[in-house]
Amino acid sequence: MEKKIKFIKILTKDSYTEKNIDNTLCAFKSINNILVLVYSNQNKSIISFNLIDNKKINEMKNAHEENITNLIHYLDKSNKRDLILSVSDRDNSVKLWNINDINCLLNIPKINDSGNLLSACILNDKNQIYILISNFNWYEDMIELIKVYDYNGNKIKEINNSKENTFFIDTYHDNKLSTIFIITGNLGYSKSYDYINNKLYKKYVEKDFYMHSILNIAIYNKKEKTDLIESSSDGIIRIWDFHTGLLLNAIQMCSPDEEINGICLWDNNNYLYAGSAFNKTIKLIDLKEKKDINDIKGDNKISNIKEIIHPQYGEILISQEYNGNIKLWIIQN
Repeated sequence: MEKKIKFIKILTKDSYTEKNIDNTLCAFKSINNILVLVYSNQNKSIISFNLIDNKKINEMKNAHEENITNLIHYLDKSNKRDLILSVSDRDNSVKLWNINDINCLLNIPKINDSGNLLSACILNDKNQIYILISNFNWYEDMIELIKVYDYNGNKIKEINNSKENTFFIDTYHDNKLSTIFIITGNLGYSKSYDYINNKLYKKYVEKDFYMHSILNIAIYNKKEKTDLIESSSDGIIRIWDFHTGLLLNAIQMCSPDEEINGICLWDNNNYLYAGSAFNKTIKLIDLKEKKDINDIKGDNKISNIKEIIHPQYGEILISQEYNGNIKLWIIQN
């Protein structure tokens, strides 16, 4: 049966979006079983919002000196709290917050000497929390350098030192191999690193290489294998075999000059939703058939999308637009 999404309501009109690589939105079920949306606004605030009663929970005003361009949630089960990692590329800093009591736990300022700080994530290794940071540099001497910090803000190691840019960074815990992978989206390809052994694992690149930016990555876990799904600035969704590095499919969602920004898995990972900036469209991809099966036109450029389970609506989609709107969508069969 064909799946469609239906617009329900605008959650807020004041979120911050400036460019297609922003990720200033996260949604999650909190340690207190509250459905929470966290976003930033033009006033450099971090705002938490209750998705059930549609009310603001709290606001951390002036959380950074400059605009916040990335927000990442981490459920700290050991200490029974929800952590938010916030990134500001212009003041070149990351901060770690306890969202439950609006407390800043860690501030790592002035991380890079040059270039922009675009991407960061939280890594859990044997119940120890680490912060991974990578950078972007427009100049000819651009260097990708993944920096690993401990919970006290001490830099404990660096991974790789090649002339590349990184737009996206995340981690993937592989239970079968009992290891942790770092996933990066670069200029022209994605990569995975073996975090434990501190070395490159796979590079996901086509033979006919050309410049496009990998803006977002999702890991699609199946019993028989694992896929890496990437969205890019050339209008293509690429699906790779994670462990062999083979390209399984390339789905041209829009024209080559249109970015595909946010992506999220849907319906037990059987489908993928993807948001396109320039044609203002959210598209639905059947991952089994590996084809675009449905799309819905919005009224503004899409910068990000997230998925979460809502007690009233079931599986919902949350989209963030360039005009500051954050919208809620539900599925229709």
